[in-house]
Amino acid sequence: MEYFTDQMANAHILNQFWLTFLLVISMVLVSRTFVAGTRYSPILIIVVFGLLMGYVLVGTGMGTPGLREFPIVDFTSKVTITALIASFFVGGQEIKKIISNQEIDKKDIVVPSDEEMFLGTKFTQFMFLIRSFFVLIGIESMKRVIVGYNNNEPLDNFYPLLGYLGLVGSIILIDYRAKITNKPVYIRKGIIETALILGILVLSWHIARWIRPHIALPEIFFAMILSVSLGMIFWRWKFGPTIRSLLFAGIPVVLAANFMVGGSRIAEAFTLTGMTSVLSFGFFGQLLWMFGGLSILIFFAKSNNIRNLAPGMAGSLSHSGLTGACTAGDLGPEAQVRAPIMINIPFIGHIFVFSILAASATSGRLLIPYTLLVVAVGLLLTWLSVRTLRTANNKDSKEIRGLMIFSLGWQLVAVFGGLLILNLGGMGLNDSVMANASAISHFGLFAAIQGGMFGEQAAGLIAFVFAMPFLVHPLVFGIFGKTAENNGVMPARIVYILAAIGVLGVTYALFF
Repeated sequence: MEYFTDQMANAHILNQFWLTFLLVISMVLVSRTFVAGTRYSPILIIVVFGLLMGYVLVGTGMGTPGLREFPIVDFTSKVTITALIASFFVGGQEIKKIISNQEIDKKDIVVPSDEEMFLGTKFTQFMFLIRSFFVLIGIESMKRVIVGYNNNEPLDNFYPLLGYLGLVGSIILIDYRAKITNKPVYIRKGIIETALILGILVLSWHIARWIRPHIALPEIFFAMILSVSLGMIFWRWKFGPTIRSLLFAGIPVVLAANFMVGGSRIAEAFTLTGMTSVLSFGFFGQLLWMFGGLSILIFFAKSNNIRNLAPGMAGSLSHSGLTGACTAGDLGPEAQVRAPIMINIPFIGHIFVFSILAASATSGRLLIPYTLLVVAVGLLLTWLSVRTLRTANNKDSKEIRGLMIFSLGWQLVAVFGGLLILNLGGMGLNDSVMANASAISHFGLFAAIQGGMFGEQAAGLIAFVFAMPFLVHPLVFGIFGKTAENNGVMPARIVYILAAIGVLGVTYALFF
């Protein structure tokens, strides 16, 4: 009888694996179909479909809040760091090229297939999408096997199996229709990249554990530093299929799973005390920080072009959705090249972000003196970036330098300015961090909260809270899509109006 039960459990976990694969991949494909023929990002649709899917699963009785009945969906939602390591690595490469005065290489060593497999998705893109799922599952599973992860979760006994399926599947999933100069070398590059990401994750885990008695910095902080450093060392590395697939589909896959988990908690979250204020700030804060930053770039910096606006806001807010849209190439080739640079530059600010937040979490309250100091530094850097961009005269090097300063400065203002506003409004630290992470769609804060840095309740609710600004995402991606169709020029008046609504909304949500 025990043998039969074990066999049933093994069969069940395989069913869960393929069910998750079907749900996540189909969600991304459908989203790409919806925006086919336009310049809009499919992440706009992933948000809506993900939340609806999670809500329907709970509403029909197939699942409960958190989707514990679908453990691999929940598992997929927690591989944020793995998806981001590729962007950090590429950003490190581009930063090295800038420092060494090397021209940014926009050429691709692989010529993708032009054959469309699904409406809006070419065959090579489809293979990248599938490969990204297997890579994410495989790497995270093997990391947990290596570090001996055991948290009394349903998947604890199945990580070796999931790791095997993920890594083996990722090796063989190569697009034979794409023109590749040397396929054996290309495949070996993919294996090396997979091993490299796995090594970064394991080392980051051990460093975080080692330093935790002194300061509770999250794993993503060390993964970010290691990835950027390796990117700067191996700056001539031509990407293999692993990095390519994660850049194209890593973030969309993770977001699809996250929004499903978030959607499953909609009904539960609204019954919690104080959640209305958290959600309100997430909504109006998205308007404030996103369109406030765009207003600065357009009005003061005179940089109204998508090549500056998209990577500038993706980097300055560490914005998960916009980052995914840029790295996937949805907002143009220039934004695709610049985005990894801007995403990585704020890692300097993350030293302050995670250090001060870790100390604040330990003391149970926001450290106001340090917060004020960081906000002041952020405002100064933002002002310097405006001066640089105003005199750029469409020169790539000067625009990139100005955007790098802006990414760091506005990030410090948004993170600590938001926390300061919430503190003045009387909100507790754990709720404040959730609300502000949601307001700027900050993938670093999201990963830290999800990892338990601010308690179990915050870790359980962050997927839902993070997903709720989806009401704003149609505006965000709609305006960026319109900008892409308008030769890269964004409608300034709409941006100013939305920024003003954000200011009024945040003020009303917290103080009235």
